[in-house]
Amino acid sequence: MTLPDGTVHKGNVFLKAAIRHACWQVGDYTYANEFDPPENPEDWASRLAPYLFPSAADKIIIGKFGQIAHGVRFITDGANHAREGFSTFPFGIHQPERFGSYAASLRPGRDITLGHDVWGGTGARILAGAQIGNGVIIGAGAVVSGVIPDYAIIAGNRATILRMRFDPDTIAALNEIAWWDWPIGTILTHEAAITGADLAALRVAAR
Repeated sequence: MTLPDGTVHKGNVFLKAAIRHACWQVGDYTYANEFDPPENPEDWASRLAPYLFPSAADKIIIGKFGQIAHGVRFITDGANHAREGFSTFPFGIHQPERFGSYAASLRPGRDITLGHDVWGGTGARILAGAQIGNGVIIGAGAVVSGVIPDYAIIAGNRATILRMRFDPDTIAALNEIAWWDWPIGTILTHEAAITGADLAALRVAAR
């Protein structure tokens, strides 16, 4: 992010430009913010998802215009331990000759998906397999798992739905309009309608 005085704020980046990792898929204009950002832009992937190794089978898939606040972490299946036996201790990772085969002892990885225009609040934890819909607001410190419907507001550990942001007809209309897929010039032209919840104006613009 470049501030009005020309200063570059390295703690706020568009992730699509910053991340080079085979297991990440990020839409346009989705950004993350960190108060203590990584020195190397390519380290944003490991900062946000420290257990998502390049050889992992699971992925993190985020739509467009996402907002990832400071301290959000994606806890992928690479963080798990085998749990079927008497101990969960990962003996294999402490022996170099067995390190590479340890992942095969874990259950298959589950993708994490976030829809478009999702706001992840400060310190949220997004767990393996979470499927988060469009327009969801995730409260600070929430621990998120499972399927979260479009335009829900969630919070807590385990995160639960506090309320829906809009009624079902409005949610259906927003998903049909899909303003996030418009050219950026069109989006900026109709920014007031998008941020001001003017559905009638968006319907006209979408024609």
